[in-house]
Amino acid sequence: MNLDDGKTVINRIKEKLSGDSEASVMYLHAAVALIGSISILLTLEYEVLNLSEAHHTFIVLVEKTCVIIVIAYVVTRLKFFKEVLEKKFTLTNQIVLIVIFGLISIFGTYSGIDIFGAHANVRDLGPMVAGLVGGPVLGIGSALIGSLHRILLGGFTVVPCTIATLLSGTLAGLIYYLNKGKFIGILGAVVFASLMEVLHMLLTLLLATPYTQAVEVVEIVSGPMIFANALGMLIFAFMISNQLRELKTVRERDEYHDELERKKHELELAGKIQNSFLPENIPHMDDFEVDILNISSKEASSDFFDFIPINDKKVGLTIANVFGESFPTTLLMALSKTIMRNEAPHKNPNLLLDYLNRLISPDISSEIKITILYGILDLKNRIFSYSNAAHRPPILFQSSENKVKKLHQDDEILGKMQELNLKTYQIELKKGDGLIFYTDGLLKLFNKDNSMAMNNLMSFIHENQNINHENLIKKIKDHIDGLLEETPLKDNIIMIIITAKKD
Repeated sequence: MNLDDGKTVINRIKEKLSGDSEASVMYLHAAVALIGSISILLTLEYEVLNLSEAHHTFIVLVEKTCVIIVIAYVVTRLKFFKEVLEKKFTLTNQIVLIVIFGLISIFGTYSGIDIFGAHANVRDLGPMVAGLVGGPVLGIGSALIGSLHRILLGGFTVVPCTIATLLSGTLAGLIYYLNKGKFIGILGAVVFASLMEVLHMLLTLLLATPYTQAVEVVEIVSGPMIFANALGMLIFAFMISNQLRELKTVRERDEYHDELERKKHELELAGKIQNSFLPENIPHMDDFEVDILNISSKEASSDFFDFIPINDKKVGLTIANVFGESFPTTLLMALSKTIMRNEAPHKNPNLLLDYLNRLISPDISSEIKITILYGILDLKNRIFSYSNAAHRPPILFQSSENKVKKLHQDDEILGKMQELNLKTYQIELKKGDGLIFYTDGLLKLFNKDNSMAMNNLMSFIHENQNINHENLIKKIKDHIDGLLEETPLKDNIIMIIITAKKD
């Protein structure tokens, strides 16, 4: 087998150990079951196979580790274990897990092999796992149970074994604390378990007497114990990692659902606020016909318009799009409308929009922008004076001359910390002439990709400008209804038509 083949095999093993699918767990269970079956067979045939003491010890410990995988699967599915993984510590779940991992430690001792009065075992596994997932309390608590039981068994290695078990739980809890409650992962857990068993062997050599017997025990059990504890930790760490992924998926799903509900509530509230700020009454204008088309989409939109009585001879008109998150833009819309109503009687259109921009810009984020048009209609002289801060240009249709044209649109928008240099434009409306003001929603409806929307809208107005006012409005509404049957409404539509009466 060449080097590339070896890399391929390693990559496949990594994929299976990643635990991203239920299939990985099934493969692992099957593999351990196979190992367990083989180890039992070899153990029964021990004398026939003439295995060495170390090999025999290794096989028995692996066999016991296969039992641990069943325990690990059950424990990691317990409600108490999931609570601890989610950092929801209670007195009950801590006591229950201390007892469970303490019993696992005792099982590790009983499942070991007596060698010259010493026990080759996986006793330290329970406290290590408990400490790594639950911190010092669980680690030390379960270690105390396992070590007290070991003291009762006696033997010349009782002191180093007891100390090693206590250190296993304590150091595992310390790692949990230093890692800020995060599980150290599969590789980190396996390395830790291996190092703890190395420490266990060193303690045996340092503290057990007679020394020659301690050396003989370490020579026999060190390899099997290090491997068996590392294998047991691998099983637990693998299942813990899977459990953490499952919990993360559930948490993300719940957060997504909560965010959707929050957005839904926010949109509903924003829609109610927006509707409450739209004008209920239109000022009476003797020589003009005014029609308003306001169609709401399912999504809240911060489009708004307003009619502002200035005096008996003049009426202010504003229409705007506010871009950004729905709820902040709704509040901004309300603030803008209030400012404009208070200042409209005292300022020309360009000065009013500049004043509005200077007031609102310091308090809004860079993501929020406003395109707005404000104009004053002189009812007596039929002159419309307006300034346009990047809003969609109004359409003027001149029935007497059979013309349709766009009015002016300056590029500067509201919401930036700078002075606006907007111009004020004037147009005179003759009898039968009209102005059409609108928001983005109308253009989106007239063309899906928006490239020909303005041309389509102007062509439609040009074809129908010479019919009487009532029929023009009906024609426009019917056309929009037809478009809505083909194209879903994704944005609110506001359309205002002001027509100078012919008589």
